[in-house]
Amino acid sequence: MTDFGSCEICSTDAWAPVHEGVIRDGVFGKHSHGTVSRCSGCGAERLAERACLPDSAYETEEYRAKLEGGLTTGDYFAGHDDLQLFTVEQLWPRSLRGAAIVDIGCGGGALLDQFAGMAADLVAVEPTPLFHPTLKDRGYRVFPFAPDAEQAGVKVDFAFSVQVIEHVLNPRTFLESIRPLLKPGGRLLISTPNRNDVLMKLLPDAFPPFFYRKVHRWYFDAESLGRCARAAGFKVEAERYVHRYPMANTLHWLRDLAPKGRTPMPGIEPLADGLWQDYLVSTGQADCLYLELSIAG
Repeated sequence: MTDFGSCEICSTDAWAPVHEGVIRDGVFGKHSHGTVSRCSGCGAERLAERACLPDSAYETEEYRAKLEGGLTTGDYFAGHDDLQLFTVEQLWPRSLRGAAIVDIGCGGGALLDQFAGMAADLVAVEPTPLFHPTLKDRGYRVFPFAPDAEQAGVKVDFAFSVQVIEHVLNPRTFLESIRPLLKPGGRLLISTPNRNDVLMKLLPDAFPPFFYRKVHRWYFDAESLGRCARAAGFKVEAERYVHRYPMANTLHWLRDLAPKGRTPMPGIEPLADGLWQDYLVSTGQADCLYLELSIAG
């Protein structure tokens, strides 16, 4: 296909189109055009590069401005604190007290804040300079990229990278850059939007133009993300899912063809939300996919 060369993950040059047309361009209601194809080798899906936000945007304010979520650390917290709480839950029953921790693509540091006063060393890796002053003010060691942390001798017990891999130019080399930061026996917890989200099946025409978006190059399910991780020298230790939204959000999508987040719906009580979220997690159809990785022996 003319829009796709060799796959950055597995070097296969055979692609099958899965979506052609409208994609999300920032917030809901803003659109552009793009082609998404699936690699026949590793199974990862990729947005054609000409439709992607430039990689350089993540080193400036352009990416945050595109999402209209604000450009301050407080704005970042408002949009990300809930996801970080879900992420911490994936550690249970493990404790990271006294551990050295790095968050790759940490943004304003919402996840690192969960371990402040508990961890022995907290390292922030974030390409956007606007967050660096407040990260340093909170006592974190700050680097723009993982190789910079490696050059400084950073070694950690646990690494996180939450909703980052879908943005990068090359997911395999991205994971390879994290591997040297792990101590022997160290772990990496990585997450990304789940391509197997139940709404992709319930609304095969209306939901893909929302799911596929200009700011995401890559789209994974558990199998394709696992193949990427193994190609980068990791072993998959655990596969987990998180569904962040109540049943009402699904029903709003079905009725209104629009996301409503946590807006309640009459008749849908917390019991229904819990059952719905548990069902999606247990069947791998939740909105977020997590893999826990170790260095392959």
